[in-house]
Amino acid sequence: MTALIQRVSSASVQIDGKIKASIQKGLLIFLGVRSGDDGKEAGMLARKTAALRIFNDSAEKINLSVTDISAEAMVLSQFTLCADTRKGNRPSFINAAQPDKAAPLYEEFVLQLRNIIGAGRVQTGEFGADMKVELINDGPVTI
Repeated sequence: MTALIQRVSSASVQIDGKIKASIQKGLLIFLGVRSGDDGKEAGMLARKTAALRIFNDSAEKINLSVTDISAEAMVLSQFTLCADTRKGNRPSFINAAQPDKAAPLYEEFVLQLRNIIGAGRVQTGEFGADMKVELINDGPVTI
C-alpha cells in the first residue's frame, strides 16, 4: 500500500462535473493498493498517516499532526501510484491490486482513518471513478 500525502490549505474532488467532497486545511491522501496488501497494512498506514507531524506549531516548526490541529483529510484511490516505470516509457500497473481486492482495502484504510481522526473529518472520492482534483498545496509539503 502506498500513500502520497499532501498538506493542503484546501482540496476538492469533482466527479461528472459535481463536487463530491471538499476539505479545508488538512491532508490530501492519494492511496494506491498493491497486490498482496491486507487489512493489517491498511490499519498501520492509517495510524501512521494520522500521526505524521507535518503541520507547523506556534514556533513555525513542523511538529504537529492532523489530529493535533483537528484538521480534515480527503482520501482518493489512485492505482497509478503502483506504476512500474523501469522498462520503456509506458508505465506498467501489474503491481496494482485488482479492483475487487483494492476497493475493500481502500475502504478499510478510510474506516481506520475515520476511527482515529473522526468520521466527520474524513472525506473521500469514489473508488474507480474519473475524478478531477483541485488543491492548494500548503508549503508545499508532500510525503
